[in-house]
Amino acid sequence: MSDLSTLLEKAAALAPEAEVVTGAKLRKVTLPGGAGVLGLITLDNGLDHTRPNTFGFGGLQALNAAIDAALADDEVTALGVTGKPFILAAGADLSGIAAGGADGVRLIAELGHAVFRRLGEGGKPSFGFINGLALGGGLEVGLHCTYRTVMDSAPALGLPEVMLGLVPGWGGAWLLPNLIGADRAVTVMIENPLNNGKVINGAQAYELGIADAVFSGADYLEQSMLWAADVLNGTVKVDRPEVDRGEAWDAAVARAQGIVAARTGGASPAAARAVELLAAARTATRDEGFAAEDEALQAMSQTPELIASLYAFDLVQKRAKRPAGAPDRALARPVTKVGIVGAGLMASQMALLFLRRLQVPVVLTDLDQERADKGVGYVHAEIDKLLAKGRINQDKANRFKALVSGAVGEGDKDTHPFADADFVIEAVFEEMSVKKSVFAGVEKVVSPTCVLATNTSSLSITEMAADLEHPERVVGFHFFNPVAVMPLLEIVKGEQTDDATLATAFATGKGLKKTTILCKDSPSFIVNRLLGRFMGEVGRIVDAGTPIQVADASFGGVAPMPPFMLLSLVGPAIALHNNETLHRAFPERFYVSPALERVVAAKKGSYYAPDLSIDPEVEALLEKPENPVVLSKEEVREQVLSGLAEEAQLMLDEGVVAAPEDLDLAMITGAGFSFWNGGLTMLLDASGIAEKVNGKRFH
Repeated sequence: MSDLSTLLEKAAALAPEAEVVTGAKLRKVTLPGGAGVLGLITLDNGLDHTRPNTFGFGGLQALNAAIDAALADDEVTALGVTGKPFILAAGADLSGIAAGGADGVRLIAELGHAVFRRLGEGGKPSFGFINGLALGGGLEVGLHCTYRTVMDSAPALGLPEVMLGLVPGWGGAWLLPNLIGADRAVTVMIENPLNNGKVINGAQAYELGIADAVFSGADYLEQSMLWAADVLNGTVKVDRPEVDRGEAWDAAVARAQGIVAARTGGASPAAARAVELLAAARTATRDEGFAAEDEALQAMSQTPELIASLYAFDLVQKRAKRPAGAPDRALARPVTKVGIVGAGLMASQMALLFLRRLQVPVVLTDLDQERADKGVGYVHAEIDKLLAKGRINQDKANRFKALVSGAVGEGDKDTHPFADADFVIEAVFEEMSVKKSVFAGVEKVVSPTCVLATNTSSLSITEMAADLEHPERVVGFHFFNPVAVMPLLEIVKGEQTDDATLATAFATGKGLKKTTILCKDSPSFIVNRLLGRFMGEVGRIVDAGTPIQVADASFGGVAPMPPFMLLSLVGPAIALHNNETLHRAFPERFYVSPALERVVAAKKGSYYAPDLSIDPEVEALLEKPENPVVLSKEEVREQVLSGLAEEAQLMLDEGVVAAPEDLDLAMITGAGFSFWNGGLTMLLDASGIAEKVNGKRFH
């Protein structure tokens, strides 16, 4: 590793002009009780909370200068680091990393280590005040401090690098397991990133031992500095449990290896490298651990997986915020009340989301008051859970409960519960005649400008609206289950859907904090069409004689879970309905498995028994071909991916979405396809299957 001055000189030469530099502002705070003066460094890029602080070359130089000044000031007895409101930092400036090439990656890795470690090794005690989002380098800057506090409501803390085809590269892979133990570190730096980038909140970070104290409220920083004063004057002693470096560490490494094998199938070099760093951290010195991170980060920068990951990251961070084809947002009408037709589980999940995000009245209707009350009861129970977890306070819980109501869907334009609603969404049985009947009734009682949205997963929006007086206000608004967790919301434009309706749908989706993608009205839209082709091809292969176990073992590192596990999660009946819809539209390509039909008729909810063996009753329902064709895992994968390559290109040719990027964004946020593959089309390009099937690449 070069010395810091040399690294800073190189960084100054490489720093891009376009970097949004995160400033590091130092101010001196006199602590009470004779604890001395705290040199408080606040990280702030000068932008609002929608643009988190990040560390590029310029940001690291700014932080180093602030640390320099604090360490050189004899009046300053301790250092503190915090961030602008709600955000500490979101890690490295990935666009800068991508532009610097392998040498730039090595430089920023070494510079980050050199600057951050001065917080813990500068000769003065330091405090990381984690006041909000802290991801990647944002959490690592806190880990380098001597002590840490965290705001209990901080929404997102973690080391997500493995999801992005990288490794924690500024100390996290060594510091974290040596702070909280290897097993807990596996959860934060390997398991969570491979679980669609799951993060933890502030309270969970405290429970894991990442933070030494937890505070809440608007005076979090003041409480943290009072605590720091108590630590410095000896009133508070920070005790941390000793890390088990024996069998527990071995068990943690074994658990990490199992997670990586199951989730990636060997397709993520970053995940494998993260496990190696974790294993080595047991005995490595700090210098050795940081040097190993530098080597690993440079190596990962030269993999195709990083290129795909940065592409996926750009989709999620940029394209998702500016949906292709969305109309002028000025056309959107305000939504001050939401009506939901149906009060079942899906409807109740939607009601909770509308309540929490839009904070407007929500009314659920059903055939009788008992069913409506059951839906409201579900929402109330979920609100109580949020209250118990400290996610909301009592006032907000009371307000949310007061905003949701249930009723029988009866009355005229003056008395119907939807009479003053601006947005009504149906969540009833997936049958065209039922949905058409629902909308015919709703149209008679709502205002002329009320949007009529459908949560259908596969049916035609145009046909659903065809008999209405105002078909132009009908739009597809397709959530994925579970509603609160899955980011994707497919916005489907019927043939007569007007721009005001579409704009209102996009604005509402944004208010719900969902990733919205515009989709043409076509069978099963985006994700369910691609998953339908995926499951249909797998079903065809298994019906021809390949064992389920082989099929399920063929997609490690491609799909988020094995296909028959996915089928069991979705439900065989729902999967069959989707494939039947697609088969009616495209009979030459979409296969309906006779075995699946029998499984559904037998009311089996899963292909698997509790011990994860194939359910014997399901086994008896499978096809028994006279001349079975048994494919290898590689052959299964190629045949299925070939079908997906064909389908993806046809969807683009039909104008289902604007570009391949929308297919990838949908599969990442709606189906959990991995960043390191770039979703779907980048994988099809990288494997050569796109050119083999379509004669051209997608990108």
